[in-house]
Amino acid sequence: MQFADLYKQLAELYQVYSAMSFAQLYAMAYDRALGELANFNFAAVFALIGAVFYVLTSYMKTMVPLRIVGIIGNLFFIAYGYFYPQYLTLMLYLGILPINIYRLIEMRRLIEQVKQSSSTDKSMDWLKPFMTKRAYKKGEVLFRKNDRAYEMYYVVSGRFLVSEIGVTIPAGQVFGELGLLAPDNRRTSSVECVETGGVLTITYDKVQELYFQNPTFGFYFLRLTTERLLQNVARLEAALARREFAASASPAQERKPVKTAEA
Repeated sequence: MQFADLYKQLAELYQVYSAMSFAQLYAMAYDRALGELANFNFAAVFALIGAVFYVLTSYMKTMVPLRIVGIIGNLFFIAYGYFYPQYLTLMLYLGILPINIYRLIEMRRLIEQVKQSSSTDKSMDWLKPFMTKRAYKKGEVLFRKNDRAYEMYYVVSGRFLVSEIGVTIPAGQVFGELGLLAPDNRRTSSVECVETGGVLTITYDKVQELYFQNPTFGFYFLRLTTERLLQNVARLEAALARREFAASASPAQERKPVKTAEA
C-alpha cells in the first residue's frame, strides 16, 4: 500500500469519526468490544498459560516448587480442556492433578518430619516409608569391612555388632550411612547380627534423590554423618589415651627393685 493511499484512508476515517458525537463513539466502541469478546477464545489463553507453567517446571531445582508450579499448570490445562472443549486433555490432566497434589503433600510431610526429628532425636523414623524390610538371624553378617556399600540400615528389632570397635547397635538406630561418603563406597567396618531381629534398608540412590530434592533432608543427613564421625574420633582418642596411660605405667613397674638371688 502506498503512503498516499494510507493517508487518504486515515483522512476519511477522521472525517467520519470527527462528525460523530461522544455518545455515538462510545456506543460504537462498546458494541465493537462486545463483538470481540464474543469471538474471543478463552480456551486458547488457558492453554497458553498452562504451557508457560509447564515450561517453568523445567527450571525448578527442588521438588516442592516444581509440584506447586505443576499443579497450577494442571489447573489451566483442565480449564482449556473444559472450555475448548477437548475432553481427552481434560481427562488426562484431571488424572495428573491428584498425583501432583499427593506428591506435594508427601514431600511437605517429609520436611515436617525431618524438622521434628532433627530437633528431638536421630531415629529417622520418617524414612520408613522409603525403606524395605529385611530379617536377620543371630550370627549372620550383614557386610564386612571393605565390601562395596549400596544401602544404609535402620534397626527395627534385635541387636547388631560393629566387629572392629565392639559397639552394639540397638533398635531405633541407623548405621551404614558412612559407606555413601567413603572412598569407592567401601564399608569402613563389619556388622554382624548378635540377636535375631529385623532392619529396614534404603539404597544410596534413594538417599541421594532425597538429598538433592529436599535441602532440609540434606542438612539433616550431614548432621547424622558428622555426629557419627565425631563419635568415631572420640573412641579413637579414648583408645589412644588408654594406650598412653598403659605405656607410662610400664616403665614405673620396671623401675621397682628386683630381688637378686643370694650366692
